[in-house]
Amino acid sequence: MKKLLLMLLAFTTVYSVKAQVETPAPSPFSKIEQKVGLTDITLEYSRPNMRGRTVFGDLVPYGKIWRTGANKNTTISLSTDAVVDGQTLKAGSYAIFTKPEKDSWEVYFYSDTENWGTPRNWDDSKVAAKVTADVYNMPVKIETFTITFDDLTSNSAVLGMLWEDVYVGVKIEVPTDDLVSKSISKVMNGPGAGDYYSAAVYYLQEGKDINQAKKWIDKAIAMSGENAPFWQLRQQSLIYAKAGDKKGAIAAAKKSLAAAEAAGNADYVKMNKDSLKEWGAM
Repeated sequence: MKKLLLMLLAFTTVYSVKAQVETPAPSPFSKIEQKVGLTDITLEYSRPNMRGRTVFGDLVPYGKIWRTGANKNTTISLSTDAVVDGQTLKAGSYAIFTKPEKDSWEVYFYSDTENWGTPRNWDDSKVAAKVTADVYNMPVKIETFTITFDDLTSNSAVLGMLWEDVYVGVKIEVPTDDLVSKSISKVMNGPGAGDYYSAAVYYLQEGKDINQAKKWIDKAIAMSGENAPFWQLRQQSLIYAKAGDKKGAIAAAKKSLAAAEAAGNADYVKMNKDSLKEWGAM
């Protein structure tokens, strides 16, 4: 009888969990992914509605830090460094906080993104950048708080914030020209040691043309010169072994072993010793 009651209780508990009612969020979550030049920007925020309320100066008081949305703090993520108002934002994620005033807003890019609303203890050392942006009054009212990427070019975008009859924009500049110039230089100068190494290892791992892999790994090692790292030499030994060149494999493994011992990397020391034993060199 006791077992039966426990089973019924467990069934009732499971059923209760499965029967939870789902309702729409009052402030729906939104995620925007925008490419600006060669930079990936991702914005995540929740979007409250006016619902007949006066927003700025009332629901959102003037002169106080606002989460710039609802629920968890609004965040922006950058795949490259960027610049706002002459201040560098390193690649990474930031919370966007604002301090609205009637004629201008202070916009903060805050390094701590894990806050539900505003931080309990504001830390100025976590402010990666601070911008003062003008308020523009619009002839129409926007019911739902909206963040946009406006005025897109290859080098910049304007992060626009709209609600009620207010628009505020912050220009974000990205280093597209530098990135393109580096890419052009790399291509025009031909593949680097890392390119040859990656291609060779891919061919080895995927069972493709091992002789081509051998040519590529040799170019990678030659370009690295005497400072060829132990992990590259390790892959060279494996490629040589796969290609049937045991003598070359042993020579590369010995070089990798010596470099790994000098670097204090026990894992590569063991792997090379195991291979040398397998190939009859130890």
